[in-house]
Amino acid sequence: MDAPATVNVLEDEGIRQGIKAYANWPTIPQLYVNGEFIGGSDIMMEMYQNGELQTLLKG
Repeated sequence: MDAPATVNVLEDEGIRQGIKAYANWPTIPQLYVNGEFIGGSDIMMEMYQNGELQTLLKG
């Protein structure tokens, strides 16, 4: 299994816009877990505050 790739999307306008289009989500950062789009920073914060994020990441 290959290690996940890390890409600085802020360095490339094309990648940045492509990510927004791919997820149909207007902002970055975006969280993906096991290839599934979870949400943006507002969703991540809400999930963290109610404990869902910790459960998701442990699973």
